Amino acid sequence: MSTTALSFPHVASRILAGLLGGWWFVWGFVSLGITGLVSLGMPYDEAYKLAMLLAFIVFLVAFCWAFAAASLVRVWTVLAGGGAVMTAAAWWLSKALL
Repeated sequence: MSTTALSFPHVASRILAGLLGGWWFVWGFVSLGITGLVSLGMPYDEAYKLAMLLAFIVFLVAFCWAFAAASLVRVWTVLAGGGAVMTAAAWWLSKALL
């Protein structure tokens, strides 16, 4: 088995993807989860608690996946793009409910 040295920018980008991209993804997950659960009739407090409890697991998985995935571009696309899409969907859903 051969080992290859990774450059500092590559490692730094993985770390930033894990931290910032993971945070953005979880932000979208939580906002969409709360909005979706409230729209289905769950009280806000319970929806908030459930989304926040799941957020720990989602962030852990996103952070670990940022280092395990083969493509750094895919990591940024899924985490940052997915977070943006989920946040936009939550915003749209909240406007549709009003």
